[in-house]
Amino acid sequence: MKIVLFDNQDDHYDLLPLSFTRPICDFRVGITTIREKWASFLPDAEIHALPVDFLRARFGQPDDKSEVMLFVSGAVVPDADIAARIVSLKNGQAIVCGSLPLAFHGCWNDLEDRNFGDVFEEDLRRLRNVYDVFIMNPAVLVEDYRRITADRDSMPLPSSNKVIGDLTDSEGRPMIFIEEGADVEGTTFNLKDGPVYIGKDVTIMEGCCVRGPIAFCRHSVARMGARLYGGSTFGPYVKVGGEVDNSVIFGYSNKAHDGYLGNAVVGEWCNIGAGVNCSNLKNDYSKIRLWNYRLHSFARTDLQFCGPIIGDHSKLGVNVMLNTATVIGVGVNIYGAGFPRVFVPSFQEGSANGGFVDVPVKKFLTVAERVMARRGIALTDFDRRIFDRIFDYASHLK
Repeated sequence: MKIVLFDNQDDHYDLLPLSFTRPICDFRVGITTIREKWASFLPDAEIHALPVDFLRARFGQPDDKSEVMLFVSGAVVPDADIAARIVSLKNGQAIVCGSLPLAFHGCWNDLEDRNFGDVFEEDLRRLRNVYDVFIMNPAVLVEDYRRITADRDSMPLPSSNKVIGDLTDSEGRPMIFIEEGADVEGTTFNLKDGPVYIGKDVTIMEGCCVRGPIAFCRHSVARMGARLYGGSTFGPYVKVGGEVDNSVIFGYSNKAHDGYLGNAVVGEWCNIGAGVNCSNLKNDYSKIRLWNYRLHSFARTDLQFCGPIIGDHSKLGVNVMLNTATVIGVGVNIYGAGFPRVFVPSFQEGSANGGFVDVPVKKFLTVAERVMARRGIALTDFDRRIFDRIFDYASHLK
């Protein structure tokens, strides 16, 4: 079976700035990405991503538009029931929600033309907005944990750690799972609200306080004295410190120092400096409005808690402060005192008091190449072309 996880245009815009640089199926929700969940549920399937046009050279596109395959919206976050429902579709059958196709068994030409046979009107669990990542994360994390750790043995928890709550659940399953190579010492784990997943080669330093459900993906580091609350996912290759609550930090990003981050999503290759504090609640307790790229305006969310949404390769300097629900694009560099505006387009540099200026693409690429090389990852020509497109798009927002 060949499965193609495709991005609807509206979903792509609603999930910016995180979808600027990746297919939606590569968003991390819970412990794994959406693509990895499909691979887990359907281990014999050949799984491909089909993002919007400007990302296809980097992430793939159909070789044969007439080939019959199973197409699924990359925004659908599967569980076992959703996977079984979609796999059961026969040739020509589609699942739609309003005008939005969520799954189709057929060829790409028919999907583009909406040439369906039997149509089933129903909704599926999916990402509609960027904040759905942290809203869904606690429940999906627990689902991932149970699937990933089923019928496997954890590495032992060293005696220097303290546990609050039971080490096993009511069905006898472990509430802490430690993969090989992890170094976990002198930490307090509270398991009353959910499990703790500690990935391969993770380091959790002494003095950390950790509440489940929470996940540390491979090669991540929790620095001394970190206070890490449930509903959070870190990694892979993330350094985290200070106080973090119900937040998802994608791979290769760092929030290594004191400061508060809550109800947030942080893309890849970001750095949050020492003393950065981000509001996630308005002083008047009113519902939050968040910048929506598709609408080109601030949209109602009905949320009371929402922290920053930060695109890839963005940096926050020492002691930067962010207002509630600040949206930061790709390649942004913020420093200095005061609160910057609550929407900062991609490739901007500056401060609340000094104003912002454009970051030339050449300057950005030099820094990005340097940052990625520290992890042994090369910046490709495909990446450079993607950033050129994002820069052009950001220029039209001014």
